[in-house]
Amino acid sequence: MIEVVIAGAGPNGLMLACELALAGVRPVVLERLTEPTDTQRANGLVGQVIRMLDRRGLYERLATPGTTPEPAPRFTFGAFPLDLSDLPDNPLYTLLVPQLRIERMLAERAAELGVDIRRGHEVIGLTQGEKSVTVELRGREPIEAEFLVGADGGRSTVRKLTGIDFPGVTSDDSVSRTGHVSVPADLIGPDGSLTVPGFGAIPPFQHLRTEHGLLAWAPSPDPDGDPKLTTVEWGQPPEGEASLEELRAGAGRVLGTDITLDPPTGPGPHLMRRLFGGNTRIAERYRAGRVLLLGDAAHVHSAIGGPGLNLGLQDAVNLGWKLAAEVRGHAAEGLLDTYESERHPAARRVAMHTQAQSLLTRPGGEVTALRELFGELLDQPATRQHIAALLAGADITYDMGPATGPLVGHWAPDLPGLRDLTRTARPLLLDPTATLDPGPWSPQIDTVPAPDLDTALLLRPDCYIAWQGTTNEGLHEALATWFRAA
Repeated sequence: MIEVVIAGAGPNGLMLACELALAGVRPVVLERLTEPTDTQRANGLVGQVIRMLDRRGLYERLATPGTTPEPAPRFTFGAFPLDLSDLPDNPLYTLLVPQLRIERMLAERAAELGVDIRRGHEVIGLTQGEKSVTVELRGREPIEAEFLVGADGGRSTVRKLTGIDFPGVTSDDSVSRTGHVSVPADLIGPDGSLTVPGFGAIPPFQHLRTEHGLLAWAPSPDPDGDPKLTTVEWGQPPEGEASLEELRAGAGRVLGTDITLDPPTGPGPHLMRRLFGGNTRIAERYRAGRVLLLGDAAHVHSAIGGPGLNLGLQDAVNLGWKLAAEVRGHAAEGLLDTYESERHPAARRVAMHTQAQSLLTRPGGEVTALRELFGELLDQPATRQHIAALLAGADITYDMGPATGPLVGHWAPDLPGLRDLTRTARPLLLDPTATLDPGPWSPQIDTVPAPDLDTALLLRPDCYIAWQGTTNEGLHEALATWFRAA
């Protein structure tokens, strides 16, 4: 019997597969599509997940060789420019890299770790038993596994088959258009901004709000790739296929002047799509027996601010070690249930701020007044610090049970040497005293001298701090909270 089956070979499912493999579990990934998709989606990563990828040795596979993550000096929130350059502790990181490259990198890493990825395998049914779940496939023999994880997107078949409700709200009064385009080279500034005669410069990777709609200009992360233009308007949706002419006309209405847009010239694949409305929904529960939900299968929301991969990939890092411990018999009682109790609030935070940002971008005098007030609040560094942490997901803390201390429950800061110690995804006890004793948990914990620290730290595999102290007091209680003694 297979230990874990993952339905969906997108970034979230592949990340979970890698995390499980690091913990000694060899999952099988089932993907409905016979070939990797060539559809262009996200332009990059935003948030704490970038540093998490660095701690797994994966950042260097996506970024310029020899570089490490650096905080973004500026970003955007609700079509406001967000200056982060003066923050004493800027938690917001960004990485421009097409989602296709992220998926390809994670698939390569999963293969290195021995993960079995089976394409052309479509889940059409499931039956749960006391100790296993049987997965039915279209045109293939059923598969039996100890656990099934649905990482199969917002329209998740696994979620529907399991009967988990997906409550939330749907808006149907907006029309979003996105397409790859080309523009005359003399209209592109050295910073990547687009100059529109009669309007002015449009900064890259920011949302521009006018009284008529929203526009975003995104140069390609690839040198040979085409830039992407997005518009959002409110009103009656058009009919027929999305087209460059429609995108050009919409951009002209938003800006109040004509804009030069030509067909893309790069190698492609090229995107031209139209979307109506949007959904903000969070699964009623993340687990039903031996079936769990991950990423978009558990939550959908507006893409504004680019939080989707940050949320979903961190779901995977949170779930991976817990599910592996359950499979291997190393899990403390109730450990797997903490996946939902910890990550459901994170999804609610993302739903909250994407809904707030969407409201701030709408046209109308009332919204303009709200923006005037909000702009005054953004002049305060404390407000920008708060929003940066919100966008990064760095404001999320977890309940660590009996352990106390100012760092307990927080994601571990970038300590010296930590990025090398966390590549194996094992729990870490950073011990500056050289006296701490994990006792019967020693086989499961890597105890590492840390003479530069003034307090010892116990890090879970997802890099959250489960205990801190200078003596053994409380250490065994903390270990028992998260791990079963050998």
